[in-house]
Amino acid sequence: MFDKVLIANRGEIALRVQRACKELGIATVAVHSTADADAMHVRLADESVCIGPPVAGQSYLNIPSLLAACEITGADAIHPGYGFLSENARFAEILEDHGITFIGPSAQHIRLMGDKIKAKETVGRLGIPVVPGSDGAVTSDAEAHKLAEGIGFPVLVKASAGGGGRGMKLARRAQDLPEALATARAEAKAAFGDDALYIEKYLATPRHIEVQVIGDGAGRAIHLGERDCSLQRRHQKVWEEAPSPALNEEQRGKLGNVVASAIGDLGYRGVGTIEFLYENGEFYFIEMNTRLQVEHPVTEMITGLDLVIEQIRIAAGGGLSFAQSDVTFAGHAIECRINAEDPKTFAPSPGKISYFHPPGGLGVRVDSGVYQGYTIPPYYDSLIGKLIVHGKNRNECLMRLKRALGEFVIDGIKTTIPLFSSLIAEQDIANGIYDIHWLENYLETS
Repeated sequence: MFDKVLIANRGEIALRVQRACKELGIATVAVHSTADADAMHVRLADESVCIGPPVAGQSYLNIPSLLAACEITGADAIHPGYGFLSENARFAEILEDHGITFIGPSAQHIRLMGDKIKAKETVGRLGIPVVPGSDGAVTSDAEAHKLAEGIGFPVLVKASAGGGGRGMKLARRAQDLPEALATARAEAKAAFGDDALYIEKYLATPRHIEVQVIGDGAGRAIHLGERDCSLQRRHQKVWEEAPSPALNEEQRGKLGNVVASAIGDLGYRGVGTIEFLYENGEFYFIEMNTRLQVEHPVTEMITGLDLVIEQIRIAAGGGLSFAQSDVTFAGHAIECRINAEDPKTFAPSPGKISYFHPPGGLGVRVDSGVYQGYTIPPYYDSLIGKLIVHGKNRNECLMRLKRALGEFVIDGIKTTIPLFSSLIAEQDIANGIYDIHWLENYLETS
């Protein structure tokens, strides 16, 4: 096991990783920008190192500063959390070259799955169903038009190196395709330094279903069920739940086993998530995230397993500590991402939290790094924390969520708590009948 882990992140995920390390008896090092000097993860770590000014490129994305922090503190491993450098293959390689363990998959698998075209080709060969589309990057507008006509409009133009909706454009008709290609190409080049594009069939009313997997890097992998992440705004997840209200036991078992088998064949190490669009009883692969997901707590709540502890054990060479037959699913869990945003306009709302009262009680979990008197800086994402609730069934879970949202008080800034309180009252939400377009349609009409 590791002696000391440096956590190359901030906010709630840095605190989440700290807690897992402490339960394993591992010393922790927090890194922080000057803007995060008073952050909770800094206060609770065994050691802390300032790695630069507020701008992420000069601090949390500054690889030389992170290496120096490891050298200063003697950390023998780095946990990247999510975001920042968590899916940076070059970072993983540099750490390996310096004898520091990257708590995550190999650089090879990060690079492979970071290229959406190669990822699609790879999982297709491993038996995972994929969305109909181009076999690789389109080399010209003429080729794109020919492929789109063959697939059938509407189609999505997507950046090979993309993510989070960037470099993704919809062409509903043939005359829309030239602009979609030009815009997606420009966005992809600006955001990722790579303007390679591919084309996929556009699904009109799909759900977003993802499967949590863990591999030991030696050919053994298991799945921990699925999460439904269909409530999204601008391709960003807002509400996640497990299990999906849209699937039955046969579907989830079959999908999970197919994915676990493929990940084992790939020789994947650590945690990862295979994401699908689901429509009319069919699943279509869209991407793999080679890291811990923001929404991992809902899986933990229904399995009783600590994904971060498992991540650390595998990275330390311990292998999987349980088999697929040991995994049991109990009840239902929902996570709401509480952001420092105006609940109507979604404009960021940084500032000082004058009062903070998180909810509690049976089946309620709050993952957050903020506290009363803390000032949310304007330099990073607006996530304040995550409210996760668990119940014996989905109805109990929804009622518990309603109660917890009513108890959650954050004063001094605007938050998205009122949005979730209004969603709870919607019949479609109560019935579990929604797709990836539902929330945006709701916001346009409410």
